[in-house]
Amino acid sequence: MPVRPTAALSALLTAALAATALTACGSGSGSSPDTIKVSYKQSTDNSVKVMDTYLADMKKQFESEHPGKKVEFVPIKAPDSEYYTKLQQMLRSPRTAPDLVYEDTFLINSDITSGYLKPLDPYLAKWPDWDRFIDTAKAAARGQDGKTYGVPDGTDTRGLWYDRRVFAKAGLPAEWRPKSWDDVLAAARTIKRKVPGVTPLNVYTGKPAGEAATMQGFEMLLYGTGDGTSDPLYDSASRKWVTGSEAFKDALEFVETVYREKLGPDVSDALDPNFGTAVRGELLPEGRLGIDLDGSWLPQDWLPGSGHAWPEWSERLGLAPMPTQHGQAPGRVSMSGGWTWSVPAKAANPGLAFDFIRTMQTKDNARAWYIANSGIAVREDVAADPAYATAQPGIKFFTELVAATHYRPAYPAYPKVSTAVQEAMEGVTTGDLSVEKAASGYDAALADVTGGQVTER
Repeated sequence: MPVRPTAALSALLTAALAATALTACGSGSGSSPDTIKVSYKQSTDNSVKVMDTYLADMKKQFESEHPGKKVEFVPIKAPDSEYYTKLQQMLRSPRTAPDLVYEDTFLINSDITSGYLKPLDPYLAKWPDWDRFIDTAKAAARGQDGKTYGVPDGTDTRGLWYDRRVFAKAGLPAEWRPKSWDDVLAAARTIKRKVPGVTPLNVYTGKPAGEAATMQGFEMLLYGTGDGTSDPLYDSASRKWVTGSEAFKDALEFVETVYREKLGPDVSDALDPNFGTAVRGELLPEGRLGIDLDGSWLPQDWLPGSGHAWPEWSERLGLAPMPTQHGQAPGRVSMSGGWTWSVPAKAANPGLAFDFIRTMQTKDNARAWYIANSGIAVREDVAADPAYATAQPGIKFFTELVAATHYRPAYPAYPKVSTAVQEAMEGVTTGDLSVEKAASGYDAALADVTGGQVTER
């Protein structure tokens, strides 16, 4: 695995990528009114073409149904954090803004506040299919002004993936159902002791992993603390972010334990921005990872034609819900997010861009996408369709986790809050900071990035 780049190199790379984005797209003034430019996140794994293939099919269908109209793609190949940087650079100017962009729901309110996105309510009001979308998915694309700025193309949930062969070698059960964090750590310690050469447990961590560290890693722990009746990150009653939390320290302590006891990947690997690609493309298929705390979308990399076809994955890998800290009700935890298709405020052809959304989000096309990318349906009619529910192993498991899932408090400050979480995680992962110091640093950063809008718990 490549080693972690230096901070200076990372900064130069981000700047270079942002500059590339500014010259890669020029849809604003001077663009053809008959052409839309569509920007999306392209996999950093060159063999994974799930999104590219789907969009190529949608382009063909759209152009057939709209004679004389054209679709051009502006793919951004970058890890998550660099994708967000490049996209925001593009959205700032009518010269570089595409007509349609793929937005992570965690960033959407920040981009709304920055004035980068266009409200879609006038288009949605004339689109009957919008009534088919579930309310929680609609809310994920709604700004604090009550307007809607994106059409979700699915959601996701998270849990524990485990390798049955590794478990057999370690003497662990084939149908594993950990009841607490201690059970997860105990299984990892057993794997370390009995199956040398295998990484026992992957928990994404640190700034290079970006939102994967915050959501797949930290929040899957944090939201499993307490009694589940209050949000441990944001107090909605006072509209303030939470500091001084024992729950926060407990989640950090779990991360610290994983890396201090060498139950996780080497720190240099864990802090590589492309580590997620290696997990899906190498470690899991090659049997070199025992337990992976990860998302519902992983099988998209293993389907026929993906470049990493792995038809045996459903036999080799087991699935278990992530337990709450001490097994307290409801006994399991998940986080949900997802992505939306949004129209930039400076788009040259917003109406035509929404027409492309309508093409992508017919029932049949939405179902095809959910199945292709191992997504969780956000259209009620697709969720009820047996062709979706039985399309892939794991869909039923991850769909059932929706009942125990949580959504991030995706307010405008959230991206900076997320970065502060990643910094705290990185400090305990490398051993540079104790849990207490990392938590104190987070509290100070939180007060700064939210303008003092914090409350102690």
